[in-house]
Amino acid sequence: MSLSDRLTEDLKLAMKSRDQLRMDVIRMIKAAVLNKEVELKRDLDDAEMSRVMTTLVKQRRESVEQFEKAQRAELAAKERKEIEIIESYLPQPLSTQELEAIVVSAVAETGSRSLKDMGTVMKAVMARLAGQSIDGKQVSDLVKSKLT
Repeated sequence: MSLSDRLTEDLKLAMKSRDQLRMDVIRMIKAAVLNKEVELKRDLDDAEMSRVMTTLVKQRRESVEQFEKAQRAELAAKERKEIEIIESYLPQPLSTQELEAIVVSAVAETGSRSLKDMGTVMKAVMARLAGQSIDGKQVSDLVKSKLT
């Protein structure tokens, strides 16, 4: 079952069970995907849909941070619940060891030695991680640690 079909089915189930938060989140995902499809003038595959959802998760994490600074715990909790729902549609993230192995092999392949080569290594690593739900900052920090 494609990700799009799964979202549609889950939206129907959420409507039947009157789960308002899940309905809202699924509708938000579908709207974000539709906006991207209109922008690109074509249907998205599952990997591209995952990237859209990863962006939504990142936005929610930033919101949680802002709500916590403003001492709005109830809004931060709502954003965390939204993150959980969105992440349920994303593929399982790589472990730190798997990610580190990819970075090490990319550094070796590109022959990079210093931080000046970080862009080359990042490009190689991100190409391998296409379709994965991964935090770019985590990858960047790992690449920096391997190049210094």
